[in-house]
Amino acid sequence: MDAFRLDGKVAVVTGAGKGIGRGITLCLAEAGADLVLGARTRSDLEEVAAAVQGRGRRAVVVPVDVTVGEQLDLLVAVAKELGGLDVWVNNAGGLPDATPRYLTRTPEDRWDAQLDLNLKAVWSGAVKAAAAMQHGSIINISSRAATGPQMKNGPYGASKAAVNSLTQTLAAELAPNIRVNAVAPGPIPTENFNQSTNFPEGKPVERIIGVPLGRLGAPEDIGHAVVFMASPAADWITGQCLYVTGGL
Repeated sequence: MDAFRLDGKVAVVTGAGKGIGRGITLCLAEAGADLVLGARTRSDLEEVAAAVQGRGRRAVVVPVDVTVGEQLDLLVAVAKELGGLDVWVNNAGGLPDATPRYLTRTPEDRWDAQLDLNLKAVWSGAVKAAAAMQHGSIINISSRAATGPQMKNGPYGASKAAVNSLTQTLAAELAPNIRVNAVAPGPIPTENFNQSTNFPEGKPVERIIGVPLGRLGAPEDIGHAVVFMASPAADWITGQCLYVTGGL
C-alpha cells in the first residue's frame, strides 16, 4: 500500500550500526527512504550502509556520540544535503556498561551515564530534528521496561519511562506539523541484551519470561513498527507509544 511507503523521504537513525538500529534502518530503506546513519563505530555503519545501498537507496555514514549534543548537528547537516529531514529515529540507547543495577545500589556516575544516553540524547535529538523539519515524524525508541517495577534494572526503566513522557509532551508542542511517537520493544536478543542478562542455560528465554507469542523479537519487528509510525498511514497518530513485545 502506498500509505506505508517513504519514497523520497530522508531519515536519520541513531544507533544504526547494529541490533535494533540496523533493523530499523533496513526496513526504512525497503520502504523507500534514504538514510543518514549515526553511531560510534564507523565499520558497523559502513556495513549497514552497504546493505541500504544494495536495496537501491542512498546512505551516508556519520560517526557520532549521541551524548555529545553538538555531534548531532552533523546528522542534521547531512540530511539537509540529501534533500531535507523528514524522519528522525532516536534509537541509540541501552545500558552503557551492560550492567543492570538496583536503584539503591547505583553509583551517581552510572545513573548519570544512563540518563545521558537514554533520555538527554533523545531530548537533544528531538529538539535538533524539530528545528530542521518543516513537516515530519520523530520516533523515540522506548522499552517495555518503561512500565511497572524493574527489579535490578531501575535506572534503565526510569530513563525509558521518562522517554514516554517526553514523547507525549513533544507531540503536543510540535503539532500539527511534526508528529512525535515512541515504539517500545520487548525482549530482543541484541548484543546489549545478551550482555546485560543472565538467563539459565538449557531453556529457551522466551519460555523463561513467558512471551505469549512464543518467540523473542527480531530487530525487523521494531523496524516494521517504525516504518508504520513514520509513514502517511500514521498521519493521525501522535503522542503515542506502540508496544511491540510479543504480548508481554
